[in-house]
Amino acid sequence: MRLKDKVAIITGGGNGIGRATALTFAREGAKVTVADISEAAGKKVADEISTIGGTAIFARVNVADPAQVHQMVAATINAFGKIDILVNNAGILADARLVKMELEQWQRVIDVNLKGVFLCGQAVAKVMEERGAGGVILNAASVVGLYGNFGQSNYVAAKAGLIGMTKTWARELGRKNIRVNAVAPGFIATEMVQAMPEKVITMMKEKTPLQRLGTPEDVANAYLFLASDEAGFITGTVLSVDGGVVV
Repeated sequence: MRLKDKVAIITGGGNGIGRATALTFAREGAKVTVADISEAAGKKVADEISTIGGTAIFARVNVADPAQVHQMVAATINAFGKIDILVNNAGILADARLVKMELEQWQRVIDVNLKGVFLCGQAVAKVMEERGAGGVILNAASVVGLYGNFGQSNYVAAKAGLIGMTKTWARELGRKNIRVNAVAPGFIATEMVQAMPEKVITMMKEKTPLQRLGTPEDVANAYLFLASDEAGFITGTVLSVDGGVVV
């Protein structure tokens, strides 16, 4: 019960890594706001948490919309009275080579993956500062934000920018005992990846020194550690959960 009596918001909590993180946090004692743009997916995860004896609410949110972000924060405070942990997990893809990428593709990914993290981080940091009891903000980066990736100018720019914001927030918020870290997953067996052609999945495994895809739970466990008191002196870092890909 490493998160006993803690309150966590997890954006993009309806699927994949977000779902695994929501369930892991609930099992470790946290009360969870499952925030997602999909009402069906988010409510399903909140219900799953209830069936394992946890406590959760669902909040529908488009993280790129400031009004909806503030509604998510308000709903969490109304339900649980505080916010201890924010996991900025929501993200999207719209891949294309530089010479083929439409401006709309660029803007949509930047809006969700970078602006959305800024909006959620800003809203929750204000609440944490006012309460004066510290807190934890965790941002979903990616190994591609560290070394780039073919056909992902928008996604890589967002994730690299997010890493920079993580380090900046750690400097700004540390004096308020708010820790800020990022996790950089590699090839993870989410629903999206598992739907890819078998030859692509095989290539991912071959590029990974541990010779397998990561699981959503692998990433969730990294978030759990960074959210817990065991990581109480860790801030401003990027933890790669990638099976050695960046090596």
